[in-house]
Amino acid sequence: MQQWRERPADRELVTALQRNLHTIKGSARMAGLAAVGEIAHGLEDLLEGVSTGRRPATQAACDALEAGCDHLNTLLAAVRQHQPLPARAVVGAIQAEEPADAGETVTADATTEPAASGTGAAEIERAGSIRLTPQRLEELLNFAGEVSIFRARVEQQLGAVRGNTAEIERTVVRLREQLRKLEQETEAQILSRHEREHGALESTFDPLELDRYSTIQQLSRALAESVGDLVSLTGLLDEAGRQSETLLQQQGRVNTELQEGLMQVGMVSFESIAPRLRRVVRNAARETGREARLDLVLREGEDEIDRNVLERVTAPIEHILRNAVAHGIEPPTAREAAGKPVTGRIGIAVEREATELLIRIDDDGAGLDFERIRQRAIEMNLLAADAESSREQLAQLIFVSGFSTAGKLSTLSGRGVGMDVVANEVRQIGGRVALHSEPGLGTRLTLRIPLSLAVMQAIFVSAAERLFAIPLQAVRGVARVRPAEWQEMLDHDADYHYGGEDFPLLELEPQLGFAPAEIGDESLTLLMIGLGDQRAAIRVAEIGGHREIVLKPVGPQISSIPGILGGTILGDGQVVPILDLGPLIERALDEKRLPGQVQAEPVAPVADQPVKRTPLVMVVDDSITIRRVTARVLENHGLEVITARDGIEAVDLLYERVPDVMLLDIEMPRMDGYELAAHVRQDGRLSHIPIMMITSRSGDKHREYAESLGVNRYLIKPYQESHMVRNVFELLGLELPEAED
Repeated sequence: MQQWRERPADRELVTALQRNLHTIKGSARMAGLAAVGEIAHGLEDLLEGVSTGRRPATQAACDALEAGCDHLNTLLAAVRQHQPLPARAVVGAIQAEEPADAGETVTADATTEPAASGTGAAEIERAGSIRLTPQRLEELLNFAGEVSIFRARVEQQLGAVRGNTAEIERTVVRLREQLRKLEQETEAQILSRHEREHGALESTFDPLELDRYSTIQQLSRALAESVGDLVSLTGLLDEAGRQSETLLQQQGRVNTELQEGLMQVGMVSFESIAPRLRRVVRNAARETGREARLDLVLREGEDEIDRNVLERVTAPIEHILRNAVAHGIEPPTAREAAGKPVTGRIGIAVEREATELLIRIDDDGAGLDFERIRQRAIEMNLLAADAESSREQLAQLIFVSGFSTAGKLSTLSGRGVGMDVVANEVRQIGGRVALHSEPGLGTRLTLRIPLSLAVMQAIFVSAAERLFAIPLQAVRGVARVRPAEWQEMLDHDADYHYGGEDFPLLELEPQLGFAPAEIGDESLTLLMIGLGDQRAAIRVAEIGGHREIVLKPVGPQISSIPGILGGTILGDGQVVPILDLGPLIERALDEKRLPGQVQAEPVAPVADQPVKRTPLVMVVDDSITIRRVTARVLENHGLEVITARDGIEAVDLLYERVPDVMLLDIEMPRMDGYELAAHVRQDGRLSHIPIMMITSRSGDKHREYAESLGVNRYLIKPYQESHMVRNVFELLGLELPEAED
């Protein structure tokens, strides 16, 4: 207490507190709140006397100040909530302290002078700052996230433009080759006609050397010049695309700095709730008749957290502190008998690890009563009477819904709201809770929570040909195993050992309601997941890398589904669910949704009802315009379309997917339509595919040759779109639906 009068920082703190108490006292009198004004007046007098040395700086005075501030805060909270003011005998305790000298009074000038100077400083500080509500800041962060999504879409569109530019370059190369052949053929015809008309060349110069060109040759030369111009335009488009990519990269960096800046504005220090937490500990200790203090260990610059996250995690921390006092800290007599200090210690240490904030809450109390937990678990049918359980397993039971070891109801414990609410609340914001306790030594809870709920790092995985995102902080590592090794672990019910820990084996698809993925000859991918006490090595079909994503709410209907944390939007507009694997792992282990043990749900057989599948059409044409127009028309009629530039590319695609019908052009580079049709008919895996030729060759000879190869339909360009679609649906054996707009 003596240090209040020695250190300038403490003197400023005392002055600010006095100014606030004076303001509260005046406002309370104006509003007719006599109880509030009386408490503020008593605290102001006591603080003034202690800080100036007129009253002794005893522990009782410090306790009276703390109790008065706590009660004043309770009164102000009741006023804000329009509730009756709680009655509490605190004024007497304040006035019972050593009185000030009767002849000395605090004048108005002595009280208002520091306030006036402080007011000027406050005005200067306000002049250099702006007021921003948390709701407005959240809106700005959301807008920044939308900008990131739109930029990703622009990047995808730009990638498509660059791909089309490359397609134009390949088309120009093919056109040049065709022009070269046309010129050679034209020159040969000129020389041949001259020989037929004039005999053998006897003159010194032939017609070509005398520039006796025909009209068609002049047109071919003009076409060659146009091709050259097209090459120049393609180069300009390519350069514009590169510059646009550079601008997008710069815009991405600026957008990232903007997003980080907005997030930094929304960051608050964990120390901002320190008075509230200390008040919780003091009130809990006062109500239970115990003595406890709260120690905070904060690293400067590493205790900042998103305001929304802090608001959501404050209530769980308060509940943990109340439980620490009610269940952990022993009564003073018991602590003396155990050789411990009378005052129990509860510590909170906060530090940052990558994108997470690590909060450790520990106490030096009695620790968990594992025998009482075991008895309560048996009473709730959570544990068999003859079952053997380790301390770790018993400790996790306190997170079960409705579990409590309190013998009677109170405001601190046994209210039907237990540690399960703490775990659920932390899990809903993407965090996890771990617990460790030693009997007689104390308990430690570790909370890992994300620094922000707006942006997070996620890893993308595929399941049943669908894309899902998993928060990166839940991933401990990635491993590859051979199919034989996987099967051997399943046969022996063995876990996968990784990083000194054992991970039970699971498959992602059954946890999401899909059939398990087939196991081939290639190695399998295992994703090591660690969330609190939940561990699992989950087999996934494919990993798509990790990236920074913008977290979007998915609404109460979807967020209530276990395992769904939220959603995000990719550059192409696709909505990807973000998985919360903690509940999925817990459910899988409880319901035995294990590899090789998942039973398929029985499905009632339906007679003459084939499995509905979108028909697949392959369009093979060297013209990009024909490919796109045909694909768009067929997709508008509900068909799936894949395209190929020529026969060689089509053959490569046929190894991956077998279409239901093929549309072929005849004249194509590398492998023409005739050769492709012959290849399909000679392959037993593909010979059943209906083929329709779409070509400008209208001669009977071309049609007859196509029919001899097994082509089913022959369509002449130009054609009516409706005629082409009708033929496709006839080959598929389907009724023609109306086209979608």
